[in-house]
Amino acid sequence: MTAPTFTLLDPRPVAANARYTFFLPSPAEIAAVGKGDLVKLTFAYTHETEEWSIERMWVTVEDVGDTDLTGVLANQPFEKTSSLKVGDLIRFQRYCILSIQWARPETAPPPMEYREYWERCLVDECVLDGSEPVEYIYREEPDMQEEGDKFPDSGWRIRGRLSEASDEELDARKPQYVAVGAVLNRDDSWLSLIDAPIGSRFTRDFTTDTYNEEH
Repeated sequence: MTAPTFTLLDPRPVAANARYTFFLPSPAEIAAVGKGDLVKLTFAYTHETEEWSIERMWVTVEDVGDTDLTGVLANQPFEKTSSLKVGDLIRFQRYCILSIQWARPETAPPPMEYREYWERCLVDECVLDGSEPVEYIYREEPDMQEEGDKFPDSGWRIRGRLSEASDEELDARKPQYVAVGAVLNRDDSWLSLIDAPIGSRFTRDFTTDTYNEEH
């Protein structure tokens, strides 16, 4: 039987496709990683697994080069078929780093500042799957949040392109209650309007790719 194996995934394509919900350390932070720091990497198993084909795990850095680093696995995998165990030697490249826990945070570069978009909104499913662009947005009094929700309802309601859809197609559209950032990942044409007040309504003009306020 061949021993189970893994590869380390490059997170940069994921970050490029999910700019508003998936954030990597800055280039300065990644360049500063050194001996003793903990870094999180994405392990993808190349054998048939029982539950987890991919795991994100911490590695303690032991040796550093310009681009190549060596460390030891700092936590036990959850996947039962994994041959990995705490203390195993892991060789990786800097671009594989998902996040960092500094051994000496007082000397670490300042973290990159960015806005997060985890507030929820209602959006047509066709926007999320990329089959239609955003056309009409409005912001109402938030009323979707339930007790225990981690993130509040933003009040934004987002419709996919309406002009080319029949009444039956519009009625058949399914709404999804998701993070605003998930919508922006698909279509951020309305980003400049994100802080518009409750009661705002905008329709997209596709000829100019601008939004006109509705009164």
